[in-house]
Amino acid sequence: MNNITGYKQLSSEQVSDINDVKECANLVGDIIQEFVNKEGVDQRWVAIAKTHLQQGFMALTRSIANPDSF
Repeated sequence: MNNITGYKQLSSEQVSDINDVKECANLVGDIIQEFVNKEGVDQRWVAIAKTHLQQGFMALTRSIANPDSF
């Protein structure tokens, strides 16, 4: 049973794919974190990179889950 409104029941392949995306996102997040507050690095661009990468991983996850809600 799936209790998330707007999402259909996911296949085991979809769950595996989403877990792969999440694993990759966590690795990228760790790399981004290495640059937070690092001297000589423009923090504005670090923040922009973090936001855009989060959006990208979220979009990829939604492409797999294919929710029927906004």
